[in-house]
Amino acid sequence: MKAVLALADGRIFEGKSFGAPGESTGEVVFNTAMSGYQEVLTDPSYKGQMVTMTYTQIGNTGVNPEDVESRGLFLSGFIVREYMECYSNWRATMSLDAYLKENGVVGIHGIDTRALTRHLRDKGSQNGIISTSDFNHESLVAKARAIPSMAGLDLASEVSCDKPYHWTEGLWDLAGGYPQVDPASLKYKVVAYDFGIKYNILRCLVDAGCDVTVVPATFKAEDALAMNPDGIFLSNGPGDPEPLVMVQEELRKLIGKKPIFGICLGHQLLGLALGGKTMKLPFGNHGSNLPVMDMATRKVEITAQNHGFAVDLDSLGDAACLGHENLNDQTVEGIRHCSLPIFSVQHHPEASPGPHDSQYLFSRFVELMEKNR
Repeated sequence: MKAVLALADGRIFEGKSFGAPGESTGEVVFNTAMSGYQEVLTDPSYKGQMVTMTYTQIGNTGVNPEDVESRGLFLSGFIVREYMECYSNWRATMSLDAYLKENGVVGIHGIDTRALTRHLRDKGSQNGIISTSDFNHESLVAKARAIPSMAGLDLASEVSCDKPYHWTEGLWDLAGGYPQVDPASLKYKVVAYDFGIKYNILRCLVDAGCDVTVVPATFKAEDALAMNPDGIFLSNGPGDPEPLVMVQEELRKLIGKKPIFGICLGHQLLGLALGGKTMKLPFGNHGSNLPVMDMATRKVEITAQNHGFAVDLDSLGDAACLGHENLNDQTVEGIRHCSLPIFSVQHHPEASPGPHDSQYLFSRFVELMEKNR
């Protein structure tokens, strides 16, 4: 079946359909990871976006029930160069095409994703539409231009959990898969705010010795403190952090009360709660091969990233110091409070997919909790 991708600036790409038929709209971004497409598909941070994979062959390892990172698929569309119908992996249970159909995600393949990526890099991420029914270029471009901008959108509330729940699953093991950890063996109580949290973040917290209770994005600070946790965790998530005004107000009530660790959107929200500002990046950073420097140790780590916004360090004044720096574009990759046990990073130390260079950050969080018990 024919499919067309149209961008808001008028650029057209014609290809073939896979996944669900129909029309889908969203902000078109590109991801530079060479593997882990299933984790990308199930990352709630992609809510409202259509993801272009820069690696040429996608689908050759199929899909399995263990590599999901959330309760479902939240992205709007999937764009690849060459979809591989024939898959081979010892854990695979179904094809990528069947998986997208089952979850209602529209896909397009057979287009020049290198040209698309270069276009997005030069012109910036922009809204687009994939259609398997309307092939009129003018009509499609008009629809793409009518899509609301990602800036100003509160998407975290759409992917957050509805009520608190307890998490005790640990990191995957070759012999036994994901283990269930006895809560009695976990030393530190952590309240994790869910703005679109990935499962592997929760597993990393458990593996570091944390007894984790996940709470909705709108959870009140007084209720979190009433649980008497050793620390507060702020998760990743989609959209613009600035519209989450009520979340920022609740986070201000937690500052100075407990150690806080934030990742991605949680990092941006923490920056706003500390009085800073955020800005939208031209095309963002999405992938699993981006270099970052830890300013405390001057060590460089290769990281997994997925964000379209960044914290403006100058706007923080004396409230926080630079904790990590992106070595590609010199944007803020992490901040730390100058006096309180609070820090956050823009990248993803839990990887999935990606390298594990930054996994030490979970131990850093545990050290802060131990010192401030």
